Amino acid sequence: MADRLTQLQDAVNQQSENFCNSIGVLQQFSKPTFFPEFDKSSSKSPTAQTQSSEDFAQLFATLIARTAKDIDVLIDSLPNEESTPELQSAALRRLEQENSDSAQRLTETVKRGEELLEQIQNALQDIAQSQLKMQCLHSSTDDTNSASNSLNNNSNN
Repeated sequence: MADRLTQLQDAVNQQSENFCNSIGVLQQFSKPTFFPEFDKSSSKSPTAQTQSSEDFAQLFATLIARTAKDIDVLIDSLPNEESTPELQSAALRRLEQENSDSAQRLTETVKRGEELLEQIQNALQDIAQSQLKMQCLHSSTDDTNSASNSLNNNSNN
């Protein structure tokens, strides 16, 4: 997207095109003016051109009004004259301070997130170790039970 000055220049250029085109249409569809000294007997009355000239007049009036409003909006969005270099530098310092504060909060948040991640990883490791121990105990219990069942079966026979 173009900056505001470029947008303003584009709008002014568009407005100048609207004015030039509207003048061209006025010249094209205007009724001739007769001078008494140069009386020519051929006078034509273009009725069809009157309607189209009114349409063009309405079109260009709308375009010129809309472009003028756009120009006003763009001018209002420009920085005002009260914006001195001192005010601009103060605003920049304020923005830099906000940026610094945000960076510090981000660093603290990332650090806290890393600590939580480490705690979660430790807890998962403890759970995995506990599950392995349970599986080993369960396996050894099954081995003991099966050995004991084998002994009982041998003694019964």
